[in-house]
This record gives sequence, structure tokens and C-alpha cells, in this order.
Amino acid sequence: MANASIRLGVSPLAWTNDVLEDLGDNVTALQCMQEAAAVGYQGIELGRKFPREIENLRPLLAQSGLSLASGWFSGTLADISVEQELHNVDAHARLLSGLGCQVMVYGECGGMPGDTPLDIGISHSPKLSAIDFDGYAQRMSRFSSALYQEYGLRLAYHHHLMMLVERQDEIERFFSATTADVGMLLDTGHAVAAGSDLSALIDQFGSRICHIHLKDIRRERLAQVYASDESFNQGVRGGMFTVPGDGWIDYQPVVDFVQHSGYQGWLIVEAEQDPQVAPPVPTVTRAFNHVTSLFSL
Repeated sequence: MANASIRLGVSPLAWTNDVLEDLGDNVTALQCMQEAAAVGYQGIELGRKFPREIENLRPLLAQSGLSLASGWFSGTLADISVEQELHNVDAHARLLSGLGCQVMVYGECGGMPGDTPLDIGISHSPKLSAIDFDGYAQRMSRFSSALYQEYGLRLAYHHHLMMLVERQDEIERFFSATTADVGMLLDTGHAVAAGSDLSALIDQFGSRICHIHLKDIRRERLAQVYASDESFNQGVRGGMFTVPGDGWIDYQPVVDFVQHSGYQGWLIVEAEQDPQVAPPVPTVTRAFNHVTSLFSL
């Protein structure tokens, strides 16, 4: 690709869902990797079907010719201590670091409502104001610093629907209160779905962006999710998300940021969809062509 500092990867969510196990459950990790590589992607994130031992995952990556871009960690720092979280993350962080990753995706799964929060109405998203925010910000800053010192991984905090940091005011409050060690995973789909303005987020926190997920939204389907108070998982099953170019998000602010900010890292094509409805290979091929053209890669 023309810009060697920008690498284009893909999420395995197009093939097999991490939460809704019936979606793509028949797909193997190797199939996912080989098909992604054949399309032209340089890397892939961890998926549910991927081995979690370096000695087992490295040969699959080598066989497909892909790099491991990163992997999601379900953190719970809203509920536990930094020391507990460092214990919990150890195996995951060692896997990522050992396979050459530079960032770790952190999703805050603490402070969420009910036992299955992604199955309840989207109006029940947890409020950041409901927790000891100052303590949380301090713990996250300490954890992020330790993660880098111990494993060489930058924390990429994932603002996310139905999680504590979701809407623009929550994103602004969180990143304003945490140290520069805490990086941002800019997820276009989750940001726009939560009503955030991509230009505003980039203007305020561009220096914190260390990983980017390119996800699109079907506007009418998203509106239906909110109007009917459907769950996040219902939205996924119903096609709320799609790949870049298939939805209504304007990616120009992200393109400008990547081209002019000195960003060095991954662009990850991601769409949580039913692979029976959106066949993975043509879907991620369409996205590959759209993104490489859009970003002049």
C-alpha cells in the first residue's frame, strides 16, 4: 500500500460473531484468515474461534500471511482494582504482545445492567454518572500505564453502545479525565449510532486515537432499534451494522485525520452481521475496495 504507516485489517465478526454464537459458528479460524488474506487484507483481529496460545495461533497467521492487529479484552475496571485487572489481562496481553501487536482493545464490561446487557432495550444503557467516575478514571490511567510498561501495549479504549462510555458527552468526559496513556479506539459505527460527531471527537482527541474501526450503519434499521427500544443484539441480527460504503456514515473526517495527522496504525473493517445474510467474502471485498479508494491506500 502507498502509505506504509497505515495498515488495513479486518475483523472476523464478518465471518463469526463473538457474542451470538449461532452466527457463523461453522466457520474455522483458518478459513476466516485465509479468506481475509485472499481479499488483500494485511491483518486481522482476534475472534472467538481463534486459538489463545501463541504456539497455536502463530502458525495459522503465518499460513495465511496475516498479522495480528489487536484483540478485544472484556475489562471490568468499573468494578475491580487495578491489581485485579492486571491479573485478569495477563494471558491476553502476553498473547497480543508475543504476536507483535502494539495496541490492546479495551471494552468496559463493568457497571452494565443485568446479566445479559446486550439483550435488553437500548434505552437501558448504563450511565457513566452512576459510578465513582473520578476513581474509575484514575484506575484506568494507572492500568493503561502498567499495560504499556509490562507488555508494550497501548490501551485502545472502545467507546461502545450499551457500555459506560457511549455518547459524546461521556467520551469527552472520560478522555478529558484520563491521562494520555489511555488511547482511543475510534469506532465510526458506535460513535455515530450513539449520536456523536466524528469531526468533533477527532478535533478534541485526535492525539489519543491509536486504533480505528471502520463500521457503517443502516440508518433506517438504527432508527427502528431506538424507536422500538430493541436490544443491541436484536440490532445486530437485524442488520443495524454493515461495512464501510454500505451505510450512511460520512467518513471524510476520518480520511482527513488519517491523511494529515501522522496517524500510524491499523484501519480495521468491521461489521457485525449475519454471514448467511451478508456472505463474508463479497462483503469484505466490497469494503476493501471502498476503503482503499477512500483513503488512497
